Amino acid sequence: MKRLRAFINGADIRRFRFWVQLGFFVLLVYGGYFLINLGQSLPTFSCGFNQPGRAGVCYLLPLQHQTHIPWDSIISWRGLGILTGLLTFVAWLFVFNKAWCGYACPLGTIQDWMTSLRQKLGIRYSTYSLDWFTRLKKIKYILLILLIVIPFLMANSVAGLPTLPEDMGTPFCKICPARMVIPAFTGDFSQWTVDFSTGTAATMTGLGMLVLGIFFIGGFINKRFFCFFCPMSALHSLFSKVALLKLRKDGSKCTRCGDCYRACDMQIKEIADDVESKTLIKDDCMMCFKCVASCPEEGALKASFMGIPIYESTEAGFFKRMTKRRKR
Repeated sequence: MKRLRAFINGADIRRFRFWVQLGFFVLLVYGGYFLINLGQSLPTFSCGFNQPGRAGVCYLLPLQHQTHIPWDSIISWRGLGILTGLLTFVAWLFVFNKAWCGYACPLGTIQDWMTSLRQKLGIRYSTYSLDWFTRLKKIKYILLILLIVIPFLMANSVAGLPTLPEDMGTPFCKICPARMVIPAFTGDFSQWTVDFSTGTAATMTGLGMLVLGIFFIGGFINKRFFCFFCPMSALHSLFSKVALLKLRKDGSKCTRCGDCYRACDMQIKEIADDVESKTLIKDDCMMCFKCVASCPEEGALKASFMGIPIYESTEAGFFKRMTKRRKR
């Protein structure tokens, strides 16, 4: 058992993560061709617009459909549908927590590929100041609120105001880059257009094309650029504390060297500075565990499942990984 633990703790998490990401990418983008269906409440971007290839559907799509109901229908079978979808989403999240972002999300994987390409081209990435980081992280919560409220306001008049146009349906999906990027991997570029059928449709799909451009440009400016604004990540954060998979820290063993912060693609400063919290799953964390791999202090950081450590920082593991990288 000690040998197995030493092997796991000394493993190259980046290589392991690459293959897991690739496996999930193939599953979620092409699994539909093999009749795989994981349901309608996945806590990751298995895009519903990738119709022939999808192996399941991102929960944000049905959530927008489900909240497009009259107020008096909430206490009915339609309201029960909302509750059932949410509970299924939470059940998926309960097992893997925000590792859905770091290991399973096809859109996140594409961003990691963009980072690798940027590094090979020698393009340096930028970082946010702490002030900007604090401001930008609020955007994903605003988007989460809007994707729920807008469909509701399409079906309900508030304070006598007219309802919103019906062709604003699934408002987040209209601007989500996954709607265009993921189907492209199955040869479907039909979403790469602006719909001029109505003014509202043209505005929403035009905004989607703009966000797509920002997605690609941002990917060459900052690691995991879109993840800072992702409402799926915000929804994860509301339930992440109850999940089985945890990222834990023993502050008494932390020297605040900052290696974990420098390894973090999401620039989470608390991972280095917070020596009080036992569980360190912040709203931007994608649980990639690169911070654990970069920590040289014995047992300071660890990933645990049901309280059992499955990957933890060790001095031997740290130097083993550093030695391998220097030889490359």
